[in-house]
Amino acid sequence: MSTPTLDRLTADLTTAMKARDTERTSVLRQVIGAVRAEEKAGPAVKELTEDDVLAVLNREVKKRRESAQIYTDAGAADRAATETAEADAIETYLPARLSDDELAALVAAVVADLGASSMKDMGAVMKEATSRAGLAADGKKLSALVRTALTA
Repeated sequence: MSTPTLDRLTADLTTAMKARDTERTSVLRQVIGAVRAEEKAGPAVKELTEDDVLAVLNREVKKRRESAQIYTDAGAADRAATETAEADAIETYLPARLSDDELAALVAAVVADLGASSMKDMGAVMKEATSRAGLAADGKKLSALVRTALTA
């Protein structure tokens, strides 16, 4: 039950512990714990694929970004900075994100391939664009670009 990303997380945890880097150790323990919890979720323990592990990491980044925004809105800048730093640390294990231009090109290609012309086609376009982009695309940005492409 091991994937390259999980192996890298575990090795980096050992390195962080030896270096007495408490912040990094804490983040890595939380992430590894989230992956292990995902393995045990449901009626039977399941073996996670690399994509499953990356999806868990993506979810953890999203949680921390949302928490950072909440803390910022509440005026707790120090807590927001901590959450942002944790999200940044976890993001180093994810594949590189597509740029805005690359996302726009992807959306244009999907709209053209599917022959989409109205907002009624948004679900199909989102499904195809998400499958093509994988974890390299931010869902909110992708949704906004699809909405713009279909209303233009």
